[in-house]
Amino acid sequence: MPELPEVTALAAYLDGRLQGARIERAFFPSIHALKTADPPFSALVGRRVDSVGRRGKFIVIVTVPEDDGTDGGADDDGAGRLAVVVHLALGGWVRLADKLPDPKPPRGKGYVAARFGFERDGEVTGIDLTESGTWKRLSVSIVRRLEDVPAIAELGPEPLEPDFTLEKFRGLLNHRQQIKGLLRNQKVIAGIGNAYSDEILHAAKLSPFAIASTLSDEESERLYGSLRSVLQEAMDDALGHPPEELKDEKRRSMRVHRRTGEACPVCGDTIREVTFSDSALQYCPTCQTGGKILADRTTSKFLK
Repeated sequence: MPELPEVTALAAYLDGRLQGARIERAFFPSIHALKTADPPFSALVGRRVDSVGRRGKFIVIVTVPEDDGTDGGADDDGAGRLAVVVHLALGGWVRLADKLPDPKPPRGKGYVAARFGFERDGEVTGIDLTESGTWKRLSVSIVRRLEDVPAIAELGPEPLEPDFTLEKFRGLLNHRQQIKGLLRNQKVIAGIGNAYSDEILHAAKLSPFAIASTLSDEESERLYGSLRSVLQEAMDDALGHPPEELKDEKRRSMRVHRRTGEACPVCGDTIREVTFSDSALQYCPTCQTGGKILADRTTSKFLK
């Protein structure tokens, strides 16, 4: 699943390509990907893209009527603003083409949830929202306010914003919850998923099963610093890359995530894995658990 660094880079790339473009076409080959009915998706045709940004793991495309020259975001009270809010979920991605799309994607191109066509200064861009895997969770919402998307209304703070201070972070740790799960909880902190929570905890030298509320002041400060530095470095590395390169860029930056059996780049120990019913985490025993191996079962206990 794309997380804060990749979604930020993807939104920035799309903003550079689509800002000011007129929406020429909007199709939903898989109508269940569309999560809203009012306004209808047909209302997008003829509008212009004001900006493309991000909130949490969501891509936010703000559109305005063609004759609207105002400058602002989807949260403004300006009349006529509509936001296209995209959540790529586990297997979703964006595919670009230099032509306007047809209503139905050609066979052999994979599952396409939605298709859009844009025109700016005589140049056209086609965008397919694609999804791999058997579970189709990619979602598109067309709303007048971002808060009209329930998952956005419930999002926690953005971890790279200036007001996300150490004191604010410590206030979020008041949960008897494993720190791995808390970092992934979008209602607590926006934008972090399975991959970067592994990377943050490795950098902070903390067990993924440590209880958030029991962290010492030194541990919480170390975790806060690692969270900010890991996400910022990953975002800086991702910015400027086109969509087709972002996934590979993410893989290259990972130290422990999806590197089970490889040597830890810090200490040389073997990276281990704990598998759950629908996900897995990776960690270094020497760096994070005092050399102990975590039990590979959902009860998440240390092996004796």
